[in-house]
Amino acid sequence: MTMIKRRAVLKGAASVAGLALAAPYVSRRAFAQSAGQVNIFAWAGYINEEMLAAFNEATGLTANFTPYGTNDELLNQLRANNGGGFDIVWPTVDRVPNYVEFDLVQPIDESRIEVDRVLPSAWESSRDLGAVIDGQRYQVPTDWGTEGIAFDRDQMPLEYGTASYGDIWKPEAEGLATVRGHSGLVGLGLWLEAEGRLPMPMREAFVSEENMTAVYDVILEEAIARKANIAQFWSNENEAQGAFRVNGCAVGQTWDSTGAALAREGLPVGFLAPVEGALAWMEGISIPREAANVDGAYEFINWMLTPEAGAMYTNATSINSTAVGAADLISDDAKAFFAAAYPGDALEKLWWWPIQENWFVTRRNEYQDRFLSA
Repeated sequence: MTMIKRRAVLKGAASVAGLALAAPYVSRRAFAQSAGQVNIFAWAGYINEEMLAAFNEATGLTANFTPYGTNDELLNQLRANNGGGFDIVWPTVDRVPNYVEFDLVQPIDESRIEVDRVLPSAWESSRDLGAVIDGQRYQVPTDWGTEGIAFDRDQMPLEYGTASYGDIWKPEAEGLATVRGHSGLVGLGLWLEAEGRLPMPMREAFVSEENMTAVYDVILEEAIARKANIAQFWSNENEAQGAFRVNGCAVGQTWDSTGAALAREGLPVGFLAPVEGALAWMEGISIPREAANVDGAYEFINWMLTPEAGAMYTNATSINSTAVGAADLISDDAKAFFAAAYPGDALEKLWWWPIQENWFVTRRNEYQDRFLSA
């Protein structure tokens, strides 16, 4: 995939417009108040030692990284800490409204952001995907990626154009598949939508509880009927990789980073955008309401938007940076993975996650629990 296409994909996003609190969890270093410390709470695997060292060399600041595995884990911990404990958090853009509703993040001062370092398409499309609420920005977009089909090239060979979310649920995949509970239901829903079996388009389920009930009741019934296909559910990166590495799965709905990591190990695992469209997400950096080092947070954001930092991030995660110029600096392996994952018209068919408001997340988790316990 060319650099131009990697940038152009974000233009498509512009057209789409009862949690149980965990016990307070703040590392000792997370409460470090020194102006020389920046405490980062981000997805596991997003920050490595090379990046920490490069940030320190560029700014003189020391970044401390604490990982989490899911959006819900991040939200729950920040609620438990009353919006404190960290200077940087990394939510998915469609979940940012959840943090604003609970008053957990502070408005971004755009005058302190090097906006010209961000791909214009990412900056603009993030506005409608959840980063801007009531005219105020709460997140700076830094990266985007997808959830698609990971598959064993020997046991379950798939090709672009015919590969489908339905491959996970067909009889041949019984006992060989892995999905994340809540997003697996969305993938199944997109397959059912393509088959003409949903009462309305999948996207309409995010609009109202009435719509969601009508759509998700159909999906849940189908998922339970085909549950024997699922050998393992996953909820974070390690679990998704483990499904293929040690638990015998041959096909699954996973993040792109999962397929890339397994391929780097030399396993015969590929990753493809399905014919219904890969589930696309955008992420970025927000500043918690009670951040101790706000100046340091802005230093990190602007550093993360340099092409060098963006390329380091993509090379480590196989997730795409929104930093202008980063695509020119990424490794040949990262370029090859991107081209194989999104051939043909895959980028034009990306299915961008709609905003997930709190009522939707609550109901989504209820459907997920019913699926997991069935």
